[in-house]
Amino acid sequence: MEELTTLYRPVGPRELKLIEESGFKRFPKRLAEQPIFYPVMNEEYAIQIARDWNVPASGSGFVTKFSLPAEYLKRYDVQNVGGIVHDELWVPAEELEEFNDHIVGYIEVTRSFYPDKAD
Repeated sequence: MEELTTLYRPVGPRELKLIEESGFKRFPKRLAEQPIFYPVMNEEYAIQIARDWNVPASGSGFVTKFSLPAEYLKRYDVQNVGGIVHDELWVPAEELEEFNDHIVGYIEVTRSFYPDKAD
């Protein structure tokens, strides 16, 4: 049995809708101004982005979880972009379709965040 690595991706409502439309099997193509697809290496970091960035920017934020073969992921270096939990993989946009082809199982939503209703 091949070893799998679990990754996380914080998304907003538009990206989540596109993931849902794929049957929770694929991430949508990047926009022209998005040359990198960056899944993150741990849920804590994904929660920070979904809660602190996606909610203010788009009204809600979601954490997705998915797995790929560890052997396949060796082609991507882990990039640290801040503190100890801020590790990501940088997948060039032109490689996203192949990356999607390697997802094992489904993309799962593990956390949802909405604006605090208490004013």
